[in-house]
Amino acid sequence: MAPLARFLPPRGVAIAVVAVTFLALLISAGLRATPGVLLVPLELNFGWGRASISFAAAIGILLYGLVGPFAAAFMQNFGIRRTMLGGLALMSASSFASLWMTQSWHYLLTWGVMGGLGSGAVAMVLGSAVVNRWFAARQGLMMGLLAASTATGALVFLPFLAWLSRYGAWQPVVIAVCVASAALLPLVALLVPERPSDAGTRRFGEAPDAPDPLVPPRTSIAAAMALPFSALRRAVRVPVFWLLFGTFFVCGLTTNGLVGTHMIAYCGDMGIAPVAAAGLLSTMGLFDLFGTTASGWLTDRYDPRKLLMVYYGLRGLSLIALPFQDWSTASLAVFAIFYGLDWIATVPPTVKLANQQFGERDAPILFGWILVGHQIGGAVAAFGAGVIREEYGSYTPAFVLAGCFGILASLAFLAPAGRKPQLSPA
Repeated sequence: MAPLARFLPPRGVAIAVVAVTFLALLISAGLRATPGVLLVPLELNFGWGRASISFAAAIGILLYGLVGPFAAAFMQNFGIRRTMLGGLALMSASSFASLWMTQSWHYLLTWGVMGGLGSGAVAMVLGSAVVNRWFAARQGLMMGLLAASTATGALVFLPFLAWLSRYGAWQPVVIAVCVASAALLPLVALLVPERPSDAGTRRFGEAPDAPDPLVPPRTSIAAAMALPFSALRRAVRVPVFWLLFGTFFVCGLTTNGLVGTHMIAYCGDMGIAPVAAAGLLSTMGLFDLFGTTASGWLTDRYDPRKLLMVYYGLRGLSLIALPFQDWSTASLAVFAIFYGLDWIATVPPTVKLANQQFGERDAPILFGWILVGHQIGGAVAAFGAGVIREEYGSYTPAFVLAGCFGILASLAFLAPAGRKPQLSPA
């Protein structure tokens, strides 16, 4: 039991859980965005190639997604609270250990492998699990709010981290991420009960006479590791799973993999200082905070397939247009606002479609697998854009290609929805 939760009113417990989860997702997103700030300083201080630095970022992005299904299974078996604490502790330890790196493989191990595993335990799948467990009503709005925290991570962290690295220093950036991750550990321990019943309350919006949800029995670690694969076996026969997996691949390709990792460096190529470039990303984060929260509100009211078709189409067009603008302050501001409103707006309708198709038991785990597609796309873009920049001396082909993928993802939702599948329990 979280000691301080018992002193909160029943509705206040759910609000506290959402607030702490928002902060945890914000810190995790800040860690995943940090390689974009470190790219040039590491190149200057160690002489590492941009492709090798991008490869470490790609591994971190990939593991961030691959951990998702297993993190969801661990949340079901061993608890959301314990999983959050473990992920945050690993994030703090990995960034702290990187202070002693001298070789590129040290960066790969700390920020790529360890950071990817830690942040993957505190990722979007955590938001899905918290919303399903603590909210019976307004799930779309709450998912939109939690998804927006990934953009808020950029809003809070990137300008400050870019300021810390303004003279080419990288150690202050690492220390800031380490301290932020560690500072959240006591909040999770004190304010996050495992279930509403542990705090003597019910899910937000749930009727007083609703039956208590069944608590799954705790299983072994081996059984918990097997649960994501059994859920995946049931889902691979369902076309909607592949639609969501494929389009979320494009989501990762066009957001954290490309823009999140390479936008600051791209702006540097165009003569824009790192702090100003980080401010551009922060503007995107600010507007995504509104855009994704509004997307959650819309998802509670409209067809999520139509929303996704619009989101991916607009994102693709904005990325295609970016390289051909004049890179003035005004044009970049327009891009930041337009693109920012759409940054993570795809998450609430994607989660709703997963819940509709697979039910509350399997949906968080399968959303974890869908998030794997997102992070594979992000890893491809993080590494591929670095290679394209080295080979062609420009990021323009990478941004145009990513925009074309966005258009294709939009067109994929024109296909008929089909009927809801009947999944066998095993």
